[in-house]
Amino acid sequence: MLTVAATGRAYELLRGDVLAGVFEPGALLLETALAARYGISRTPVREALVRLEQDGLLERAARGYRVCSGTAQDVLDIYEARVALEGEAAAGAAARCTDLDLARLLHIHEVTGRLTDPAEIRKLNGEWHVALWQASRNRTIFTLLTRLTAQLRIYDRAPHETTEDLSKTRQEHTQVLAAITARDPDAARAHLTRHLVRSRELRLAQFARSGPREAI
Repeated sequence: MLTVAATGRAYELLRGDVLAGVFEPGALLLETALAARYGISRTPVREALVRLEQDGLLERAARGYRVCSGTAQDVLDIYEARVALEGEAAAGAAARCTDLDLARLLHIHEVTGRLTDPAEIRKLNGEWHVALWQASRNRTIFTLLTRLTAQLRIYDRAPHETTEDLSKTRQEHTQVLAAITARDPDAARAHLTRHLVRSRELRLAQFARSGPREAI
């Protein structure tokens, strides 16, 4: 049990640092260095590295693992999958969400509307999407979307939404919420799909402004 707990702790610590950008894309991660960093033995760290490779966040290297990096095409590929899956999540939420699910979505949306700091708004927008996946009551979709959005976070770390874009996002979230509240799966799917297609274009525009990138 101690090994399982240690592996879980190593996984959460390392995953959190990877997603937070502590390690740059392409950075080499070594068991010994990570074990010393987190104060955990090498075996749990090794197992955590394997799990993160399975998550698509790390890849094997000659002397360990390295943080994955992606091209604009990778982002497009992931977004194509995300658009399809999250559209279904929105439809599922409209059909199956509980009163508590809906209350959580509305609460996050309301709190976000009172914020002025763009970083805080982006953070809560992300939490709103996670709450939407949970409201779909589809564990498979939730698991896949969790993995896909984690990959997007390490492929494109730069903020890609202006204040105007964030305002548009709020309007789109309002439309999705209205459809879910009305228990209209088709409208929820359509509004969410349009929202993510716009977000995909913003991501690709960010890559274009920063110049061509090749996977390391």
